[in-house]
Amino acid sequence: MKAGRLVSILLLLQTRGRMTAAQLAEELEVSVRTVYRDVEALGAAGVPLYGDAGHAGGYRLLDGYRTRLTGLTADEAEALFLAGAPGPAAELGLGSVLAAAQLKVRAALPPELRAHADRISGRFHLDAPGWYADAEEAPYLPAVADAVWNSRVLNVLYRRWADPTDVERRLEPYGLVLKAGRWYVVAGPGPRTFRVDRILRLATSDEEFARPDDFDLAAYWAAYQRDFHDRLYRGEALVRLAPGVRLPRAVDSRTDADGWTLATVPIESVEHAHGEFLRLGTDIEVLQPPELRERIARTVAQLAEKYGNLAESGGD
Repeated sequence: MKAGRLVSILLLLQTRGRMTAAQLAEELEVSVRTVYRDVEALGAAGVPLYGDAGHAGGYRLLDGYRTRLTGLTADEAEALFLAGAPGPAAELGLGSVLAAAQLKVRAALPPELRAHADRISGRFHLDAPGWYADAEEAPYLPAVADAVWNSRVLNVLYRRWADPTDVERRLEPYGLVLKAGRWYVVAGPGPRTFRVDRILRLATSDEEFARPDDFDLAAYWAAYQRDFHDRLYRGEALVRLAPGVRLPRAVDSRTDADGWTLATVPIESVEHAHGEFLRLGTDIEVLQPPELRERIARTVAQLAEKYGNLAESGGD
């Protein structure tokens, strides 16, 4: 809709500064001619927007012009990005800021939208950690978050998996990621990924660093996860799956005459696959590798021996 497009142009210029008609058209997925008409409409509505000609030209807002939403502060606006996750917001030290921001936004909504927002908040709740995962304490998370936002260098004592386990590190924190209830900080130089709960000691610094202009946190994390899984799943298992049963990452799947699916599944190790596959009970048969099949067979035999008397007695 045109009204939504006009607001988008206004916010793009406010957040990014000067933009050409071609850049706006690409961002909004419309024609350049449409951008020209929208810019004229904004000017007619009194928005202090003007254009510069030439190679370095483009549209921009008058210096100092800002849209306002019932007095939102910068901290409250940042907290809105965590509006769906009050727990993580509180961990970052933004719990009260988030509450204030939500109150102001709710007050600015018309009654029908306010009621809709209340229904959504009353019906959806995000709880990221798994059921059997212990909560990891991350006492330095607020300090790390502050360093991320202010581009400040951190000096930390960090616990690794490998020897030497406790090492000194100088971090240039580019961003924070919350994955399955656990916080990670992506930091330069590199960049590299560190678990925040493994920071044993932290010293803040007045030293500032320059975050690379081309660094994209979401793109980095997607690539990091792909690389992690490539390194993690180094083996393969050949399995048969009962009808309707699916396994993530299964490849080369084909159905046999009995309706079972023959599939190749990447595995981290025999030890890990043993526990994962046993959860499927009789809905899976492991064919390869031999050591995994034999290990599962031994476990099943031990279970049968342990529960055999109970089965024979009818479960009494």
